[in-house]
Amino acid sequence: MAGLGSSNYWEDLRKQARQLENELDLKLVSFSKLCTSYSSSRDGRRGDTSDTTPLLNNSTQDRMFETMSVEIEQLLAKLTAVNDKMAEYTNTPGTASLNAALMHTLQRHRDILQDYTHEFHKTKGNFLAIREREDLLGSVRKDIETYKSGSGVNNRRTELFLKEHEHLRNSDRLMDDTISIAMATKENMTSQRSILKSIQSRVNTLANRFPAINSLIQRINLRKRRDSLILGSVIGVCTILLLLYAFH
Repeated sequence: MAGLGSSNYWEDLRKQARQLENELDLKLVSFSKLCTSYSSSRDGRRGDTSDTTPLLNNSTQDRMFETMSVEIEQLLAKLTAVNDKMAEYTNTPGTASLNAALMHTLQRHRDILQDYTHEFHKTKGNFLAIREREDLLGSVRKDIETYKSGSGVNNRRTELFLKEHEHLRNSDRLMDDTISIAMATKENMTSQRSILKSIQSRVNTLANRFPAINSLIQRINLRKRRDSLILGSVIGVCTILLLLYAFH
């Protein structure tokens, strides 16, 4: 009966070990997929300038990573405890005849535990390395965007300065054109004045050469002056008569 009870105890330990190993196998597959999807999603979003959605996704994946890491570590600890109990059982009295078979089974479970532990730490290390690298790249990209944003402000200021400079240059050209037009007008008037002086000089020359013409011109001027005086006198007298008539 003692041997039967010991055999049942051993079988219970083996069942526990196999159950934990199956759970660990499923957890490690999911854990590996999580790490792979994390890397792929980060690579796919490198060219995306939007920050809100990636941050939410990465935060969710980080929480899942932490949760699954704790669960796998707990399963590994339980499997280690079961293996230790199995090792203790192989040293109990009455199991000498079965010791070789028990040790072979125990060694197989230990190898599985070692493989799962190695796979877990390897996957976890890869995940942490990817996350650290992506966080560093994210920080660098943020610094670049900040620099570009600052450069954009400086570029706008430079553009405004250039526009203002161009406006001043246009104003200078307009003033130069205005001055040029004024100088041309001045030269034209000076030329016309010279022409008029030349005409007047020729008229005086003709008058001096032909006294009769000069005398005729003087008489015409005197008649015009006389006519002007007569016309002015008539207008004055008429105005006075109108005023007298208006007041009376």
